[in-house]
Amino acid sequence: MNVLLVDDEEELVATMAERLSMRGIDAAYATSGEAALEMARDRDFDLVVLDVKMPGMHGLELMRRLEAVRPDLKYIFLTGHGSAEDYKACSEAGACSYLIKPANLEALINKIKEALGIGPSGSGA
Repeated sequence: MNVLLVDDEEELVATMAERLSMRGIDAAYATSGEAALEMARDRDFDLVVLDVKMPGMHGLELMRRLEAVRPDLKYIFLTGHGSAEDYKACSEAGACSYLIKPANLEALINKIKEALGIGPSGSGA
Protein backbone atom coordinates (compact mmCIF):
# COMPACT_ATOMS: atom_id res chain seq x y z
CA MET A 1 0.00 0.00 0.00
CA ASN A 2 1.53 3.27 -1.14
CA VAL A 3 -0.34 6.31 0.14
CA LEU A 4 0.29 9.99 -0.57
CA LEU A 5 -0.95 12.44 2.06
CA VAL A 6 -1.49 16.05 0.97
CA ASP A 7 -2.22 18.82 3.46
CA ASP A 8 -0.84 22.34 3.91
CA GLU A 9 -0.52 21.74 7.67
CA GLU A 10 2.98 20.22 7.69
CA GLU A 11 3.02 19.08 11.33
CA LEU A 12 -0.31 17.28 10.90
CA VAL A 13 0.57 15.57 7.63
CA ALA A 14 4.08 14.58 8.77
CA THR A 15 2.64 13.03 11.94
CA MET A 16 -0.04 11.17 9.97
CA ALA A 17 2.59 9.80 7.57
CA GLU A 18 4.75 8.63 10.46
CA ARG A 19 1.83 6.98 12.27
CA LEU A 20 0.67 5.21 9.10
CA SER A 21 4.22 4.01 8.42
CA MET A 22 4.39 2.58 11.94
CA ARG A 23 1.32 0.51 11.01
CA GLY A 24 2.86 -0.91 7.84
CA ILE A 25 1.45 1.57 5.32
CA ASP A 26 4.03 3.20 3.05
CA ALA A 27 3.07 6.86 3.42
CA ALA A 28 4.69 9.89 1.82
CA TYR A 29 3.46 13.44 2.16
CA ALA A 30 3.34 16.76 0.36
CA THR A 31 2.33 20.16 1.71
CA SER A 32 1.13 21.65 -1.58
CA GLY A 33 -0.72 20.60 -4.68
CA GLU A 34 2.30 21.24 -6.90
CA ALA A 35 4.55 19.09 -4.70
CA ALA A 36 1.94 16.31 -4.74
CA LEU A 37 1.78 16.40 -8.56
CA GLU A 38 5.56 16.17 -8.79
CA MET A 39 5.62 13.21 -6.40
CA ALA A 40 2.84 11.44 -8.34
CA ARG A 41 4.81 11.83 -11.57
CA ASP A 42 7.88 10.20 -9.98
CA ARG A 43 6.32 7.46 -7.85
CA ASP A 44 3.40 5.04 -7.97
CA PHE A 45 0.77 5.56 -5.32
CA ASP A 46 -2.37 3.53 -4.74
CA LEU A 47 -4.33 6.20 -2.92
CA VAL A 48 -4.20 9.90 -2.07
CA VAL A 49 -5.53 11.37 1.17
CA LEU A 50 -5.95 15.07 0.56
CA ASP A 51 -7.20 18.19 2.24
CA VAL A 52 -10.21 19.82 0.60
CA LYS A 53 -9.15 23.42 1.25
CA MET A 54 -5.52 24.30 0.68
CA PRO A 55 -3.91 27.57 -0.38
CA GLY A 56 -2.98 27.71 -4.04
CA MET A 57 -4.81 24.63 -5.26
CA HIS A 58 -8.15 23.36 -3.96
CA GLY A 59 -8.29 19.62 -3.23
CA LEU A 60 -10.80 18.96 -6.02
CA GLU A 61 -8.57 20.69 -8.56
CA LEU A 62 -5.61 18.65 -7.33
CA MET A 63 -7.66 15.47 -7.71
CA ARG A 64 -8.48 16.36 -11.33
CA ARG A 65 -4.83 17.07 -12.09
CA LEU A 66 -3.64 13.89 -10.37
CA GLU A 67 -6.16 11.85 -12.37
CA ALA A 68 -4.45 13.06 -15.56
CA VAL A 69 -1.11 11.77 -14.25
CA ARG A 70 -2.32 8.58 -12.49
CA PRO A 71 -5.84 7.62 -13.63
CA ASP A 72 -6.11 4.60 -11.30
CA LEU A 73 -5.59 6.47 -8.02
CA LYS A 74 -8.22 6.30 -5.28
CA TYR A 75 -9.01 9.34 -3.12
CA ILE A 76 -10.01 10.11 0.44
CA PHE A 77 -10.71 13.74 1.34
CA LEU A 78 -9.99 15.28 4.74
CA THR A 79 -11.34 18.62 5.83
CA GLY A 80 -11.33 20.79 8.90
CA HIS A 81 -14.30 22.72 7.55
CA GLY A 82 -16.87 20.07 6.68
CA SER A 83 -19.93 21.16 4.77
CA ALA A 84 -22.69 19.42 2.88
CA GLU A 85 -21.59 21.26 -0.26
CA ASP A 86 -17.99 19.98 0.01
CA TYR A 87 -19.19 16.46 0.78
CA LYS A 88 -21.41 16.47 -2.30
CA ALA A 89 -18.67 17.89 -4.55
CA CYS A 90 -16.10 15.34 -3.34
CA SER A 91 -18.54 12.45 -3.69
CA GLU A 92 -19.54 13.51 -7.19
CA ALA A 93 -15.86 13.81 -8.14
CA GLY A 94 -15.35 10.16 -7.22
CA ALA A 95 -13.81 10.29 -3.77
CA CYS A 96 -13.98 7.01 -1.85
CA SER A 97 -14.45 8.75 1.51
CA TYR A 98 -14.71 12.13 3.19
CA LEU A 99 -13.45 12.52 6.77
CA ILE A 100 -13.44 15.45 9.19
CA LYS A 101 -10.09 16.50 10.72
CA PRO A 102 -8.65 15.54 13.01
CA ALA A 103 -9.46 12.08 11.67
CA ASN A 104 -9.12 9.10 13.95
CA LEU A 105 -6.13 7.13 12.65
CA GLU A 106 -7.87 3.75 12.85
CA ALA A 107 -10.88 5.16 10.97
CA LEU A 108 -8.52 6.49 8.29
CA ILE A 109 -6.73 3.14 8.01
CA ASN A 110 -10.08 1.37 7.67
CA LYS A 111 -11.14 3.81 4.92
CA ILE A 112 -7.82 3.28 3.11
CA LYS A 113 -8.24 -0.50 3.24
CA GLU A 114 -11.86 -0.22 2.16
CA ALA A 115 -10.96 2.01 -0.80
CA LEU A 116 -8.23 -0.41 -1.90
CA GLY A 117 -10.41 -3.51 -1.40
CA ILE A 118 -8.25 -4.92 1.36
CA GLY A 119 -9.95 -7.00 4.04
CA PRO A 120 -9.05 -7.01 7.75
CA SER A 121 -6.56 -9.84 7.28
CA GLY A 122 -4.62 -7.91 4.65
CA SER A 123 -5.98 -9.99 1.77
CA GLY A 124 -8.43 -8.86 -0.87
CA ALA A 125 -11.94 -8.45 0.48
